[in-house]
Amino acid sequence: MKPLTDIDQLAEHYDLAIVGAGPAGLSAAARASELGLAVLLVDENPAPGGQIYRSITTTPVSDRAVLGADYWRGRDIVARLKRSAAAYAARCTVWSIAPDVESDASPFEIGLSLDGRARLISAGQVILATGAQERPFPIPGWTLPGVMTAGAAQIALKSSAIVPKGRTVIAGCGPLLYLLAGQLAAAGAEIVAVLDTTPRRNWRAALAALPDFLRSPYLAKGLKLMAKARRSLRFLGGVTSLAVEGSDRLSAIRFERGGASESLACDTLLLHQGVIPSVNLSNAAGCAHDFDPVQHCWVPQLDDWFASSVPGIAIAGDGAGIGGAESAALRGEVAALDTARRLGRITIPERDDQAAPIRAALGRTLRGRRFLDLLYKPAAQFLAPIVDDTIICRCEEVTAGQVRDAAKRLGVTGPNQMKAFLRCGMGPCQGRLCGPTVVELIAEARGTTPAEVGYYRLRPPVKPVTLAELASLPQSEAAVKAVVR
Repeated sequence: MKPLTDIDQLAEHYDLAIVGAGPAGLSAAARASELGLAVLLVDENPAPGGQIYRSITTTPVSDRAVLGADYWRGRDIVARLKRSAAAYAARCTVWSIAPDVESDASPFEIGLSLDGRARLISAGQVILATGAQERPFPIPGWTLPGVMTAGAAQIALKSSAIVPKGRTVIAGCGPLLYLLAGQLAAAGAEIVAVLDTTPRRNWRAALAALPDFLRSPYLAKGLKLMAKARRSLRFLGGVTSLAVEGSDRLSAIRFERGGASESLACDTLLLHQGVIPSVNLSNAAGCAHDFDPVQHCWVPQLDDWFASSVPGIAIAGDGAGIGGAESAALRGEVAALDTARRLGRITIPERDDQAAPIRAALGRTLRGRRFLDLLYKPAAQFLAPIVDDTIICRCEEVTAGQVRDAAKRLGVTGPNQMKAFLRCGMGPCQGRLCGPTVVELIAEARGTTPAEVGYYRLRPPVKPVTLAELASLPQSEAAVKAVVR
């Protein structure tokens, strides 16, 4: 591996640029480099690993039991990358991927920022391994101090061995709820309750997918995780509503279950209702997406080799659809093999031969996934908040009631028009944290589906870029076009 710490160390051209150093990006970079490609792996984090293996090479958590055996497997994936010749740029942001109309040999022009300076490079192929993000979970009062996402708490634990102080409540649904509760409890957090919002009717929908789940690797692992968490923690199921209580900060969480209202005093509330693919960059790059009614999120259109609708761009890992860390690494390998084939480094028979055992392993890791997706599909009242004064766009402080009113009274039909009316999606997150909720609210208000409503039409820069960074671009015609594009 060739670590790059200064933007001037970047080459002008790479055969393959990979965005994201989680399991998919790490595996794709290692495999592509082993096949002789000039590879650049770019990631915003200070060290490789992504979210699932965050800080795997630097974590101060010394007790291996706290984070579990699955976490420590990330060391082998990082070690493979380090043995490769791939270039690796940490703390580097990709803010643009666009066709390079002036070059047939290098069809992509990529805008990067590193340490306060920007640069344009070219690449023959691109693999997006941007992973997943937590699904937005807006409830009344969720913007108060003391409320954070479960994923943020996990980041603090992995990167700095920090656990929430005082009485902690975890609320939401999904298998990661059990994982995080167990990790935080093992690290010494005071978990007073876990509030499970999984709709009980989901069990009926998931039963059809149960046979595959019974033969999946998730079964034994999931049962062990659930049993351990339920033995030591207080779980309250059937929760149908949540609201934060407090004036200047969180003081309690109010919830309903079984038609009765209850309240729990707490100092920290961790919210989580599953993860969804991170699609902002693939969207801005022009890749086509569909709405998945099972995972209830937008996913890119891909072929069997994870190639997108844009020739030369592949999407691997959870950004291609949620499948977990093991499947993400395998998807990265498959995407890298086809990239090498497209660049002429291996033939189709060579690609197929090398991919066969990887595909077999991928099939095993994904077996039973549909059961989990159906079982942990969030309740409608949490996808589209019922209480009108619930803030759904934190950047612009737009409420659920404002979105409903614009959809019903003003006739707004989609999120792009809503952005013009209310500015939701125009803040620093560029719609990552409000987009899914805005779509759900419009669909509910107009009596249609999220697929018919559509999603934000995103353009570069996908991430915030300062004027100083843009000013640092080399003075060339290509740079000027990139800025004004």
